[in-house]
Amino acid sequence: MQGQDVVVKGLGPLQGDLTVPGDKSISHRAVMFGSLAKGQTRIKNFLPGQDCLSTIACFRKMGIAISQPTATEVIVQGQGLQGLQEPGDVLDVGNSGTTMRLMTGILSGQPFFSVLTGDDSIRSRPMGRVTEPLKKMGATILGRQDSKKAPLAVAGTGRPLQAIDYSTPVASAQIKSAILLAGLYGDGITTVREPHRSRDHTERMLTAFGATIRQSTNPSVEGFFSSIESFPTLQGQDIEVPGDISSAAFLLVAASIVPQSQLRIRNVGVNPTRDGIIEVLQAMGSSIQQENERIVAGEPVADLIVKSASLQGTTIGGDLIPRLIDEIPILAVAALCAQGKTVIRDAAELRVKESDRIAVLAGELRKMGATIEEHPDGMTICGFQRLQGATVESKGDHRIAMALAIAALVAEGSTTIQDAGAVDVSFPGFFSTLKLLQQ
Repeated sequence: MQGQDVVVKGLGPLQGDLTVPGDKSISHRAVMFGSLAKGQTRIKNFLPGQDCLSTIACFRKMGIAISQPTATEVIVQGQGLQGLQEPGDVLDVGNSGTTMRLMTGILSGQPFFSVLTGDDSIRSRPMGRVTEPLKKMGATILGRQDSKKAPLAVAGTGRPLQAIDYSTPVASAQIKSAILLAGLYGDGITTVREPHRSRDHTERMLTAFGATIRQSTNPSVEGFFSSIESFPTLQGQDIEVPGDISSAAFLLVAASIVPQSQLRIRNVGVNPTRDGIIEVLQAMGSSIQQENERIVAGEPVADLIVKSASLQGTTIGGDLIPRLIDEIPILAVAALCAQGKTVIRDAAELRVKESDRIAVLAGELRKMGATIEEHPDGMTICGFQRLQGATVESKGDHRIAMALAIAALVAEGSTTIQDAGAVDVSFPGFFSTLKLLQQ
């Protein structure tokens, strides 16, 4: 579907009981950590999207045997922390920023030479916030614009890296994870401090594999930090990946804004560092309930029941942003259907995602009649908008494509989404799922 157009129009209430694809962040990490562990790691409900398949391809190039009995089951034959082999070719991460940044941390501790690159988007995205602390640890990294842009060449020395205590300029799970993964190959305890708590999938999963990690228990006194001890013995695990809350977010908003809708979305990951979307939607008046709450492979999981509701505008910013940064495109759509204004601040990170999500989202939604004011770090959205069907473009960004599709459900007439196949990055089958829910 990549490069193809898809036509979406509202056909009535959304009704159904469904699951969403596996969590993208957790799928990436399961392959990476399984490769660094000893023995077999079996991953169920793996997300077979393009980004996660890029991670598999990179580790295969480094000598790791990875099989896929089915699209959503992956078996990794881990070789331990010292088991990766020098790749014979460039490691291409495609469009995956997670693969690029986390692997830079892993490769910094290897005794061999490697080169990381990706598509046009990856080569334009900032990497300096990762390469700078890794260089402080003793890593040798060369790249464009003083190692701030890919391709990146990493020359390992075979010597342990230097453990550091580092404060990140922004709360970012990718930056934090890259440093912690390099810390596996350090000479002591590596600590990462953040201005706010970012998602903690790396800490949870590495702990399950056998790493020793300490996190702040009293942030008001200690701030937000994560520490890792070097050279643990990681053991292969059986991992069941929960449904991705970032994918569920599009359906939560759709059911909230399309009248007479009701959905049950099963087995969704509700990690407290990722559930900001639920908190904000409930504050806006959305009817969302959690049932069957449980822990699966160290991650909190629940079924989400959502019904249509009248929404109110709100303000989104501060320490909420790291907990919902990927959901802001669909929250903007919710805001268009809410009474009053919604203000989004402190989200400048959106400018350097798969696209400039602030500019692209505002521009494409304006084509549908939306009134949106851009800010350097967010936007102001006027609610109770009457949207009109239009021809819009995803700009190759999966979350933009899905947000536009949900907006189309409440627009008059039909909306044509260009380059709609971008959704396959995180939600293969997204458009067919929408059609089934409208039956």
